[in-house]
Amino acid sequence: MTTSHNDASATMDLVRQRLAEAHHVCILTGAGVSAESGIATFRDPDGIWARFSPQELASMDGFMSNPDRVRDWYAHRKAIAETAQPNAGHRALAALQDVVPECTIVTQNVDRLHQRAGSRRVLEVHGNLIENRCNDCSKIRTDDEIMCPDCGGLMRPNVVWFGENLPADVFQAAEEACRRCDVLLVVGTSAEVYPAASLPYVALRAGATVVEVNPNQTSLTPHATMAIHGTSADVLPQLVPESV
Repeated sequence: MTTSHNDASATMDLVRQRLAEAHHVCILTGAGVSAESGIATFRDPDGIWARFSPQELASMDGFMSNPDRVRDWYAHRKAIAETAQPNAGHRALAALQDVVPECTIVTQNVDRLHQRAGSRRVLEVHGNLIENRCNDCSKIRTDDEIMCPDCGGLMRPNVVWFGENLPADVFQAAEEACRRCDVLLVVGTSAEVYPAASLPYVALRAGATVVEVNPNQTSLTPHATMAIHGTSADVLPQLVPESV
C-alpha cells in the first residue's frame, strides 16, 4: 500500500503531539543513524579489512589467535569514528532532551556520536570503540596499553563480540527505560539483532507508543504503533523543530 503525502504528514503531526505530551521518551538507535555520518554499518566494503570475516575480527577466538590484527582493525574503526561528525539526526535527539522531562538513548552504535552531539543519558548496549577493557580483570582504560597495568592481562576493545553477552547492567537499564517510557523511537535499526531487537516489544507490552523511523520496512514495521519512512537525519529534525 502506498502512503500518501497527507497520510505521512498526519503521522508526523501525531508523533510530534505524542512527543510533546510525553514525560519520558526513549530512543533505540542503530547503524543507520551513524551511516549518515559516513560510518559504515559494520565495516568498509573495500580495503584490507574486507579480507577478514567478522568472526576473525569480532570474536574472542579471532582476538586470541591474532591480537595485533584485531587491535589494528579496531584502531582503524576508532579513527573513522573520531573523524566523523554528528549529523542532524544526532543533534535532533540531543535537542529532544531539552523538550521532554526525561530522555534516554539506547544505542547499538559504538562510535559515541550521540555523546558528542550533546546527549547526556546514553546506554551503550554493544559497548564503544573509545575504551579498552582488560580481558582478565575487566578494568576499563582509554589509553592504548596492550597489557593491563593492574593485572597484566590482555587489553581488548570494549565492544561486544560474537558469542558474548551484552553488559547485564546496561541492558537491564535499557529494558527498564523501555518499560517506563511513554514513547519509544526506533531509529535506523534493522530490528533483527537480538537481544536489542526485543526492546521495542518490551515498550509495546508496557503500553508505549512505538514509532519506527527507517527508510526501509523491517520486521518491526507491522508491529509499530506508527512508522515513518525516511532517514534519521531528515525525519528527526522535523519531529524536534528546536533542533533545526
